[in-house]
Parts: sequence; structure tokens; C-alpha cells
Amino acid sequence: MLNQDSLSQLKGLKSQMEAEKERAEAVIKGTQNRYGFAVLDDGREIFIPPDEMLKVFPDDRVMVCIRPAKDNKTIADIEKLVDSPLGDFTGRCVRKGKAVFVEPDLQQLNRWLFIPPHARNGVKEGDYVRCAILRHPIRDGKPQAKVLAVIGDDNTPGIENLYSMAKYRLAAEWSSACKHEVERLVANCRPLETGKRRDLTDLEFISIDTVKTQDIDDALYAEISSDGWTLFVAIADPTAYIDADSELHRDIAARGASVYFHGDVLPMLPEQLSQDTCALSEGSDRPALVCKVAISDSGEVGDFEFIEATVRSRGKLSYYGVERYLNGQGDDLMSHATPLEALYQVFRALRAHREAHGLVMEDRREFRWILNDSKQIETIEPFEKLLSQKLVEECMIAANRCAAQFLRQRGANGPFVTHPGIRADRLDEARKFLAMHAPAVAELDPTTVEGYRDIMRCLSSQEHKLPLRGMINRLLTRAELSTQPGAHMGMALDTYTNCTSPLRKYVDFLVHLQIKAQLHQQKSDRVSPPVLATLAQRLQNTRTATQEAERWLAGKYLARLAASGEDVTFKAHITHVNSSGFTVRLDDNGLEGFVDLRKDPEKFSYDKWTSSLTSTTRRFQLEQSVELCFLVVDAANQYRAMFRLVEGCGLKPPKKPEVKTAPDADAAAS
Repeated sequence: MLNQDSLSQLKGLKSQMEAEKERAEAVIKGTQNRYGFAVLDDGREIFIPPDEMLKVFPDDRVMVCIRPAKDNKTIADIEKLVDSPLGDFTGRCVRKGKAVFVEPDLQQLNRWLFIPPHARNGVKEGDYVRCAILRHPIRDGKPQAKVLAVIGDDNTPGIENLYSMAKYRLAAEWSSACKHEVERLVANCRPLETGKRRDLTDLEFISIDTVKTQDIDDALYAEISSDGWTLFVAIADPTAYIDADSELHRDIAARGASVYFHGDVLPMLPEQLSQDTCALSEGSDRPALVCKVAISDSGEVGDFEFIEATVRSRGKLSYYGVERYLNGQGDDLMSHATPLEALYQVFRALRAHREAHGLVMEDRREFRWILNDSKQIETIEPFEKLLSQKLVEECMIAANRCAAQFLRQRGANGPFVTHPGIRADRLDEARKFLAMHAPAVAELDPTTVEGYRDIMRCLSSQEHKLPLRGMINRLLTRAELSTQPGAHMGMALDTYTNCTSPLRKYVDFLVHLQIKAQLHQQKSDRVSPPVLATLAQRLQNTRTATQEAERWLAGKYLARLAASGEDVTFKAHITHVNSSGFTVRLDDNGLEGFVDLRKDPEKFSYDKWTSSLTSTTRRFQLEQSVELCFLVVDAANQYRAMFRLVEGCGLKPPKKPEVKTAPDADAAAS
């Protein structure tokens, strides 16, 4: 037995050990491995060993005990669950023996969750499912899940779209309250009965869109004036029907935009409104917000006004039909010759002015996916942007510029679309880049519209040996939504916004609300930084969803092509380079993927100043042509297609041997 002194010493040691421990609340941060970290409120990250991580999920808030470990490190033990925000999630059903599990599609959760028999909801192995937590693992590390819905399996037509919709929580249905409200709105014709609208039904508006388009949100008309043209851009006016404080408006705001998948569409507005009641359909009187703008002979955008009007489209024309007419082959559109000729002249003037004074995106080869009955890619066809599409684009840009100027002049808090150009934290790097590769413009200020424009024009010049315009893209930021007017560097404009697609985009819907508030001398307070931040996050969420579905579809198509015969290779060009490898775009179909060089037997050195990767024998440079073989689709990395290089691809040219010349006679004599 221990004597009293020994017991006292043990008690003191125990007290000392307890005193060295710290208890605090923390949020769980998972990893791709079994261990994790406890992120304390003061910012510290404490290591959580694998056995303890079994008790929690990522983002759980827990009480931890922080204690010393070997090598003067600390670890965290999980003591108590405070809150678990993990709600429903998506994943795939897997089986091990007789047991059924779900493999969650969550970035930081790398474990299977058991589904007990009573919670399987008819699921079978390989099904994609939406699940919820049935039992938290805090007690014994053994979590359970229940199946809420079966989305489908690999044979379900459009499973890529359906799964992405569920994973990113994109609304596919309308609430009963919204449906009732739509029925009431459709029966209400007040927008056309009010005397506040100007009657512009005598103008020969025409719409130009794809043949299948039904949610027609713009129509055009132009006429010759004394010093150029007057352009009328009529824009569908859903705000005339939808109360800004209604349940329907809140649902529209939550959607943020129509979401276009290949083979599926989630409309921002109920189709009764977007394709019928509000659409600028041929032969129907419709409420519209009309931008009337003067265009000079030189293509300058002059005086403008916004008009709440009633318009009537005289024709629903297709891009291909107008293209044939502009090429002298569309005799069937002669009845619309007058507005088409005027619009074409307006287009040429606007385009020439933008090319001379602004920045115009270079046309690149585009591709159209043709799907079969299973909503899988049957084939991919290349196409070039049509002249008729550019015509509509220039008219829309002119109207958008006027909307931005209108809001700016009246001090409205946006929304504006700004593009800062080069990231603020990369300006020094950009200046060094210009000094190295384009010294002629190195002294220009890239933070001004004129400086940025001239720099980009210089970098786009064909006289450079390196693809400088593509190389500087890594230093650029994305366009942003703002309550304050600001430059749009990408277009070399002082201010810009979007207003021409209110049936499809909530930003445009908001711009309409702001413009109409100013027209009626009311407060334009629908826009605030939090509103735009939330909208930007929703738009990013939908982009991620559609891109993931596209990559999944593309991966299946590439796998089928690769399996169609032996030695199937793809010609491509490099579109982005980083220290790990490079992104490629296939020449024949425009699909993208990645070549990972980290496991290559040779060691590659990355040079950010030349956007290149170089080894002893090979070199890869931005826009370089390469030949590839398809490897696999990386499902864990948002279905990114992975390729490997064909042997011998990228080899450096052999060094020319040095030629030694014999000394001349005089030198030899001396």
C-alpha cells in the first residue's frame, strides 16, 4: 500500500496535470485524412487525433480539453457537443457485406455513415441520395444517417443535373403561396390599364433570339436621326406585376438567376410569367421599361431616357434568320427590312466606337453540346458567334451603360457591376511583369481606365513572342456587384451595370426597381451591401453547381471516346499553368482537363514570369499545343478530367553544337 506521503504526491501530480489542461469551446475543422483540428475562438488551431475525430463532424461546435502531449505539442480531446449544424446532405449509397452506408459528398468529411434498415427508404447500392443525420457520433463514434430521398443512379437521365441541384440546394419547385400569387398576377391586367405608361406600340420593335426561346426579355427598334440614330431597347417589365414585398419577390431573390444546365433549366421566375405574361411575345401588348438613347454617327452613346411604356413586338426573329438577312440571303425577312437595316447601322457604329475607345473581348471558338434521350453528350459541334448575336450584344451594352449612368447621376445605391482589373495585392507584381515583357507600357497606371485599356491592348498585340495577355490573367480579379459606381476595367468603361434580362437575372430585376423608384421620385433603397453580398454568394453557388454537372457530363463523354479504340489521343492547348501542372482545352470539342506533373519522374520548375514549367528535357508554356491521353475523372475534385501526356510531348529542341572556327592566318602567324 502507498503511504500517506505517496498518496499526497500522486494527488499533487494529478492536480498539476489538471492545472495544465485548458477547456474551451471550438469549431471542428476536418481534413482529407482521419485527423482534424479544433479552431478556438481566439484563432488557435489544436490538433485532434483520429480516435477523437470519430466523435464529431466538421463544423461541429464542441467543448474540448486541451492537454500537453509529446514533443511539447498540445492535443484536444472532445468532451461535449455544443451544436452540430450539419443538416441534410447528398452522397452515394455503398454496401459492405449486408451493411448499407452513405458516402457523404462533403469536402471535410471522409467517412461512411451507416444507414440502419428502417431508414433506407428503398435505397440500393449505387444510388445518389439526399440524407440527414439520424444519430450523432459524440457518444461512441458510431454515426447513423437516414435517407430523405433517392435522386437516381448512373442510368437516370440527367442524373448529373439532378444531383448538382440537390447538392447545391437549388430550388426546383415553387411554394404554394407563390403559385397562388402567380395565378392572381396573371389575372390582373393593371400594368396595361394604367395611364402612366407611354404608348409605343406604333414602333416596329422586333426580338432577335434563339428559335426555342420563350422568355423573351428584350426587343429592339432604331430609326435614323439628324446626326445618327435613335435606338429603343424595350425590356420586359416583371416589376410591373410583382410586389417588391411579396413572397414571390423573396423567392426570386433567393434564386438569384435562372440556372441553365445542359438539358435542364431552373427559371428565376415562374414560367407563366417569364414565358407568357411578361415576355415580349410577338403580336402582344406588353408593359416594358424602354431605354431610348441617341447614337451618334461615330457610335457614341449620347442623351438617353428611361420610359415606362407599352410595346408590341412585330416579329420574333431567330439569330440564324437575321444572320442570313445580313448576308443577303434572308428574303423572308424583307417585311422587317427597315428596322433591321437601321439596327445593323447602329451596331456597326457602336462596335467601331468600342473597338477604338474601349476593350472588346476577342472571339474564341465556341462549342455546342448535342444531347441524346438520356441527356448524355451525343456529339459536340463547333460554332462561331454570329453577326446577329453581336448586333444584339452591342444594343444591350448601350442600354446597360445608360442604366448605370442613370443610377449614378441620381445618387442611387446601385447595383453596379464593377471590375477593378488587376488585384490590389498584385499591382507590384504586375508592374514588374510589364517592365520585363512590355516596357513600352510599364509606366502606365493600371488602376485608371485609360491606363488599363492601353496596357491590355499592348499585351494583346501579336508582336510579342509570349502570350502576354493570357499570362497576366492570373493577376486579375473578377467582376463584382457594388452599391457604389466604379470602373469596369474589362470593358474600359467608367461605370456599368446590367438591366436587360430581368426575367432571368435578379441583378437586372433590382436595377429596374431602382430606376422606376427614381422615375416616380421614390426612395431607391432596395439595394445594400449585405443584399449584394448574399446575391453574389448565390450566383457563385449556381455557377459551381452548373460547372460541376458539366464536368461530370464531359468526363463521361471523354471516357466513351477514350474507350472507342486503342491509342485514342487528343490534341489540345494549354490555358493555365501552375506549379502542379497545367489546364488544357481540347481543340476538337473545347472540353477542359488537367495534366498533373507532380508524379512525373522528372522534376519541373515553375516560372510565374513566363507561365511555364521546365524540366531537364521538357518545357510547357501557356497556349502551347500538346497531345494527350484521357486518364480518369476525379470525382473527389468536382469531376475534373485528368489527362496524361503522350510520350515525347513537350521535348525541348536539341541544342545546336558549337562550331569552332579555325584562327585566321594572321592570327596564327602572330
